[in-house]
Amino acid sequence: MGEQPFDLPEFYLPWPARLNPHLEGAREHSKTWARRMEMVTSGGAVGSGGAFAWDEPTFDSADYPLLCAYTHPDATAEDLDLVTDWYVWVFYFDDHFLEHYKRTGDLTGAREYLTGLSAFMPTRSTDHVPTATNPVEWGLADLWKRTASIMSPEWLGRFAASTRDLLEDCVWELTNITQNQVPNPIEYITMRRRVGGAPWSAGLVELAARAEIPDSIAASRPMQVITDTFSDGVHLRNDLFSYQRETQEEGELNNGVLVMETFFGTSPQRAAELTNDLLTSRLEQFNNTALTEVPALCDERALDHAERASVLAYVKGLQDWQAGGHEWHARSSRYMNEHVTAASSAPVFQGPTGLGTSAARAFTRLRPGVRRRTQQHSHRPFQAVGHLTLPEFDMPYSTRMSPHLDSARVHEVDWARRMGMFESVPGVEAGGVWSEHRFIRFDFSYCAAIIHADADPEQLNLSTDWLTWGTYGDDYFPLVFGSTNNLAGAKACNERLSLFMPLDLGTVPEATNPVERGLADLWRRTAAPLNTAARRQFRTAVEEMTTSWVWELANQIQHRVPDPVDYMEMRRKTFGADMTMSLSRLTQLDAVPAEVQQSTVVRQLETAAQDYTSLANDLISYQKEIEFEGEMHNLVLVVQNFLDVDRWQARDVVVNVMNARRHQFERILTEQLPRLCEEFDLDESARGVLTEHAEGLREWMAGVLAWHRWCVVRYSEPELRAYHQPTSGAPPALEPHAPSQAVDVGSAPVRRLLAGPTGLGTSAARLASRHGNASTRSSQVR
Repeated sequence: MGEQPFDLPEFYLPWPARLNPHLEGAREHSKTWARRMEMVTSGGAVGSGGAFAWDEPTFDSADYPLLCAYTHPDATAEDLDLVTDWYVWVFYFDDHFLEHYKRTGDLTGAREYLTGLSAFMPTRSTDHVPTATNPVEWGLADLWKRTASIMSPEWLGRFAASTRDLLEDCVWELTNITQNQVPNPIEYITMRRRVGGAPWSAGLVELAARAEIPDSIAASRPMQVITDTFSDGVHLRNDLFSYQRETQEEGELNNGVLVMETFFGTSPQRAAELTNDLLTSRLEQFNNTALTEVPALCDERALDHAERASVLAYVKGLQDWQAGGHEWHARSSRYMNEHVTAASSAPVFQGPTGLGTSAARAFTRLRPGVRRRTQQHSHRPFQAVGHLTLPEFDMPYSTRMSPHLDSARVHEVDWARRMGMFESVPGVEAGGVWSEHRFIRFDFSYCAAIIHADADPEQLNLSTDWLTWGTYGDDYFPLVFGSTNNLAGAKACNERLSLFMPLDLGTVPEATNPVERGLADLWRRTAAPLNTAARRQFRTAVEEMTTSWVWELANQIQHRVPDPVDYMEMRRKTFGADMTMSLSRLTQLDAVPAEVQQSTVVRQLETAAQDYTSLANDLISYQKEIEFEGEMHNLVLVVQNFLDVDRWQARDVVVNVMNARRHQFERILTEQLPRLCEEFDLDESARGVLTEHAEGLREWMAGVLAWHRWCVVRYSEPELRAYHQPTSGAPPALEPHAPSQAVDVGSAPVRRLLAGPTGLGTSAARLASRHGNASTRSSQVR
């Protein structure tokens, strides 16, 4: 390698690296195994399978057994051998894929090859396994057989899924290379987890530690965040060490440092520092989740002592992996690691030596985390930030308006009144959460009508009611539980909500507040046309949204500005977008295969639209939320805090993220979606459903911006000051729906306004009408 393109930054190393005593045995075993699989040959000659092979010096210098001995310091000799073979296989796969498909640009061959590998990971003993014909297949077949004899069927299912992600989404990397496309930061973090293999490594931690995650909590938010933050830490660290090799020798475009360099238009050195800051933030998120969310999860799910011990061993195993992985990167010949000491894995600095200096060096290892933690807790709420001037948004899509708006406006006030949303509630006796006068000016019907323009009167009413309920609940939680930091009460309230969504549409408890009463009514009207599987899917999406309200409250209680990645991923839930998309997908089950709905292409299409709309709301509501509501869940503030910049610079970053996501949306729609249809050989009906779904998302993004422009007075400084510092008791006279005046939707937190009309309830209504009216365009999301 030539001269390093940047100096490695100061790494956050909160856990000590330890070495497994069975290293030498693993080295001997792994080389024998790799030779037998023809991954290593004399001089790197092509073996009998005709595939790429390593020579012995290349294999020895990489020292994959050292990686496994560092990352699994407590594994038995037998388990260390098995885990080491898995890593030899995955690194061989990566180099094999590079030689045979990345360098040649053979996208078609790569898809066929990767699809075939899934057959070597059967989750049932009766499944047929094809005959292996090359080192990748020989190795995978051997490893799967040895692993299946140890782990549970539940673990095998999860590990097979993460292995398929690792294999199949290599096509994403190859697509970016062939199109010379550097991904945007959000796309990169999401996809890197899948192609980078760290979730796969997390599965091997369960194996090496013999600490399977109880199946009852495997899909929970705390365990998912633990795994995701581990994955991001592993990948971002690898990106820093492998930048030179990947960009200068392999022509790789999927590297976090390069992503930062391209997105921010900065130097490799500054991009490396930003990447390291994000790595530190993700490790701090890991710590925070392990300390504040995982113990509570174990209590709430009533795990027994053995299950709790497995969870703790898994968390500890991930910490060991982070520490050992860094140590290995500092030693391995694969990576750029000049000026990094192998003993401490910290950059070499001039300084004192002798008695007491080891403690100083230990603090150096912890300093980035201390700095990041202090930064996250330093925000002062209710700062006078002033109006945030916004640039012109990049939005080429148009909107339409439902002709049934006036009737929906009459309905929404009656429904909210019947649900008790204008009445006092415990903790908010003085006027309740909303007054009827304020509610009329919210004009949720306008929201529904501009996004769901094709709705009939009943569908528009249902859409409006979902929007009303979601916003009321979002306001209810901080007012009722936030003022007293009553996290236990918020969790108990949230847990009860599931009782009002019975899969069999049976009896429900007596409602004790408007949130429960509204949900019971909406569930009955929405779920009735759906089958059990669809009801379960939608209920899960509702539960994720309501649980996100508890997440926000927990951050407020900790007085903690969210980590950027955690914020973006939770923002889709707090915005209600995941629930919206879940319900819209329910109407496509008959026409579109489940594999297509769950594909990376469709999911990325949807999340790109979700991010664009939610960030538009963050920009426009910045002053309202930060100055007048003391809110910390706004990406402009999150960027300010993370990058240590002013609000104008943070605004520009958020706008650039929005634009990058919309442009990605278009690329997916015009390039990737047609290829997906070809791969699955979809008929014209299924292709039409996907096309209408995508067109609906375009209209949704345009509608979000149009609603904000219509209601711009809601965010103006005079309106905010008039509401928060009233000078007289009587509300000002105002024509609530006059086009010449922006509709004021109140000043309590209503950040998720636009989730409902994009499909909440509306797709279910269209599904119901599809059974009675064949002409209904049930596949569109409006």
